[in-house]
Amino acid sequence: MRIVVDASVALKWLLLDEPGSALALALREHELIAPALWLVEAANALWRSTRIGQLSAVEVPEFLSELLNAPVASLPIEPYIGRALQVSTQLSHPVYDCLYLAVAIQHDTHVITADRRFAAIAARPGFAGHVRLLGA
Repeated sequence: MRIVVDASVALKWLLLDEPGSALALALREHELIAPALWLVEAANALWRSTRIGQLSAVEVPEFLSELLNAPVASLPIEPYIGRALQVSTQLSHPVYDCLYLAVAIQHDTHVITADRRFAAIAARPGFAGHVRLLGA
């Protein structure tokens, strides 16, 4: 089964003591796709974690390497950005999250996310079923 994953799920592959990490790891058995933005978002989260002292600067290159080697097909954003902007306007939600949703719609599948807010917003009519909360 083809599934879109976002950065919130990918980060759980690295931080194994986080709630939902085992569920996130189990997803790696599926065909995973994501807009290439997922790597930028995940790298930014790693940077933020070093700033607040949750990760050391030594851990970050290892984690980034793991992400770069993760079984996720990174898709260019250009084919999806127009639809993402349209969805963003409809949901009043940031384009970067809606990009994952646009990919899921185009590929007739769903996004799995650990972002409760995004999952709740995307549960609106017309989008329901295209975003699922990790573990739900």
